[in-house]
Parts: sequence; C-alpha cells; structure tokens
Amino acid sequence: MSTTTRILVIDAGTTGIRALIYDEAAAIHATAYTEFPQYHPAADRVEQDAEEIWTATRSMIDEALETAGLTPGDITCIGLTNQRATTVLWDRATGDAVTRAIVWQDTRTADRAAELAGQWGERIYSRTGWSLAPVYSSLSIEWLLGNVDGLRERAEAGEIAFGTVDSWLIHRLTGGREHVISASNASVTGSYDLGADDWDAEWLGALGIPVTMYPAVRDDSGLLGTTAADVFGAKVPITSSIADQHSALFAQGCIEPGMVKCTHGTGTFLDMTIGTTPVIDTSSGLTCQIAWRIGGETVYALEGYAGSTGAAVQWLRDGLRIIDDSAQSESLATSVDDNGGVYFVPALTGLSAPYWDAYARGMIIGIQPGTERGHIARATLEGIVFSVRDFIGAMSEVSGHEITQMAVDGGGAANDLLMQFQADQLAATVTRPSNTEATSLGAALLAGLAVGVWADPQEAVSVVEIDATFTPTLPDDARDAAYAAWTSAVERSRGWLKK
Repeated sequence: MSTTTRILVIDAGTTGIRALIYDEAAAIHATAYTEFPQYHPAADRVEQDAEEIWTATRSMIDEALETAGLTPGDITCIGLTNQRATTVLWDRATGDAVTRAIVWQDTRTADRAAELAGQWGERIYSRTGWSLAPVYSSLSIEWLLGNVDGLRERAEAGEIAFGTVDSWLIHRLTGGREHVISASNASVTGSYDLGADDWDAEWLGALGIPVTMYPAVRDDSGLLGTTAADVFGAKVPITSSIADQHSALFAQGCIEPGMVKCTHGTGTFLDMTIGTTPVIDTSSGLTCQIAWRIGGETVYALEGYAGSTGAAVQWLRDGLRIIDDSAQSESLATSVDDNGGVYFVPALTGLSAPYWDAYARGMIIGIQPGTERGHIARATLEGIVFSVRDFIGAMSEVSGHEITQMAVDGGGAANDLLMQFQADQLAATVTRPSNTEATSLGAALLAGLAVGVWADPQEAVSVVEIDATFTPTLPDDARDAAYAAWTSAVERSRGWLKK
C-alpha cells in the first residue's frame, strides 16, 4: 500500500459541489465547497444549469489541489458521488448542455405520473423498483422532448445524450469520450429493469424516448474512464461513481444484509442493504435499487425517503428567517422544553414514501398564542424524524430484518437533539461516525478499492470510526402519542394542490 495515495472525490450534491482529497487511511487532506444556483421558473419546478455545475466542479477541484499542495498528476484515482435522478441532456457533437437540468425535487410531471399510473404503475414499479412518481428521470426526459422546440427530432436523430450528474461530469472530465452511468445511478432513473438488467425499452418506447439517448452502464467500482489531460491537467483513472445515498450506505459499513444507515441532507434517506437478490413490494411505498456493483456482482438495497427535510431547515433560515444558519436550529429548538403542540409536515415539494403524494404541501399546525420560534424550530427537527418513522416499519416487514440499530450521516447528523429524538422515535440505537461526510467517503473507498488501495470491501469499510451513540429513552406510550399526532397532521397536508 502506497503512502502517497491521493484519491480525489467529487461530491456533486443537490445544492453544491464539494471536492475532497483522501489518503489510504481515509483521512481528508483538503476540501473545497461551493454552492451553485437553483432556478424556480414556476412553483413546481426546480432546475439547474449543468454548465454551472461543471464550472463549480472545476473550480473546487483546483481549490482542493491547491490547498493540498498537489498537482493533477499527483492524484492516484478519482471517485464521484452525486445527487440522483437529476436529468441532464447534452449535444453529442459539441458536448454542451441543451437545456437546464431538471432536478429530482421537480414536480412538473406530477399530472403525467398520475395519468400513467393506471396502466403502468404496478408494471413499472415491479420492474424498476420505484413507484411511478415525478422523480423518474424518464418522465423529465419526456417533458423536455415535448416542450423544447426541435429537441425530439434531434433526439430521434441520435444527436442528444441523456445522463444523470455523474454521467455529465464523467463526459466532461474525459473530454467527451465517455457516455456512461454507474449501476447505482442507472437504477434510480425510473428507466432500468432490475430483472432484465437493462434499460426498459418498452417503457421508454411508450414515452417516445429513444433508448439511444441512454448511457452505457458500468460498475460503481471500476474503470469508468480516464480524464483528458487538456481538461484535468493529467490522465487519471476515474474508478468509482456511485449515487449519493448508496455511497453513504457503503461508507457506513452496511455491506451485510439487514444493515441500515440514515442520511440527513436536503432530504432524509433510510437505506438497508438486502443482498444480491432484489426484493420489490409494490404495496410498501419503498424503493428497491442497486446499492452498488463491484466486479460484476450486484448488491441491492431498500430505501425510503422524505424529500424536503434538510430543505425545511434551510427554509427556517432563508424563508422564515428565524435562524442565521442551519446549525442554529439546534440551539433554538433546545430553548423550549418540547414542541408546544406544534407539528411541521415538511412536504415542501410533496410527500415521498410511503404516501407518494406529489400534491401534498408543507404545513405547520398547532400554533397557539404562546407559540415561539423555538417551538417552530423543534417541530421542524421532529418532523424530519417522524418522516422516517412513516416508512421504517414497512422496511422491516419487507426485508424480514428488525431495525434496532442504524448509522447516521449527512449535515443533520451533527445535531444532537435531532439524533436523540431519532433514537427515541424509532426505538433504535443511533451511531454517528467521526466523519459525517459519508457520501464522499464511500466514493473514496470504492475508487481506492478498484486500484488496490484496499483488498476487499471489508478492509475498505474498516476505516470507519464512531463518534457518538444515542440510545432510546422515551417510553413507548409517549413515543406513540407523539407519532399519532403527527399522522393526523400529515393527513391534513395531503392532496392540498387538488383542493
């Protein structure tokens, strides 16, 4: 094992780009972060400029290298991890994006998803592992082909390429030579047939989408391409690309069936590794997806997610303006003894598992004359945990594994009040690693694994260290009473845009 191993990780999140440099002990030598603009041309739309994502990526790579005192040629390999299901289309000839990217939070295709549900809902869920919903990249592509002048004709002529953000960045890093996607990212596009292990040509045909737009599927750990010297500054192998939640699952050491992690980011995601056989239960509201593919072997996971949890804390900062930064939500929430009867359903862009209600919207209920800012902040943090409890029982039932312990990561994992409430409400022991940037760590471990830095997944994940453990303290009756009030609030928020 070399003592000069340097793994560059590009963590392309929903709101920003982080570049990090890891060594063979999984220690971080440099990190650089910047946000990029989000565009909301209509209430139901969330867009990004793929060119701005690329510019931010280049800038953060340069900053991280400078901080570490390295040149591009010093990098051993590159790992990527990214926001999932965001749709990027570009011109094959020029390599330029042809329209703004449609972000996974966008709900413009909600009516179309509802229209297709009768004929396709069960069928496509049973194939892809995902409930038919606006998060499907395939629905975003259909919308773009039908609403951008001339785009359908260009796609049918083979001129347009589709990819998620990992595809886009690999395309740019390799000087346009590669049009690929990792298996984990392929499985979250709403286009990949898990049983057939290929793009679902029948579904795409029904939507009028040429399969030729889609990238080649590669392992999450393995060679996905080599950087172009005139772009990156040196020829460096790109040896991992993995969807963000799957990356965190790996980094948390959840490599055996029944192991669970919870990531608190823009949304909150609960993932369980289930082994080499997919388990799809269309009645559960849970997704089944490829966790990762290494050496041609596919490992699957179950997932439940709530789409606007960390985003709700950001709303306290940017919208309601009762905190100056996200970390302040904890001190404000602890300024009161309890939530004061206030419940916040963070359905800012609809409800995810198990409801899949794109027409629901955020709601704060229980406000009284004595309600303070602290009650709103506390209700927001509690709403994040309640959103997870909504689907944790289904995950345990579908998987056959009782959930009594889970690892946590993401920005929200640093909030002790949130972590203790999570342990109490989910009746599970919660462990927080020393490095809560598990998303980038997973990409680093998988990239290093591909070039022999670590011999096998077990050795790779052995680098994870635990920072804190939270155990349940709340009696069952108090826990269940609070959750009953929450479910009542959720029912009041559902279908709001249809009224």
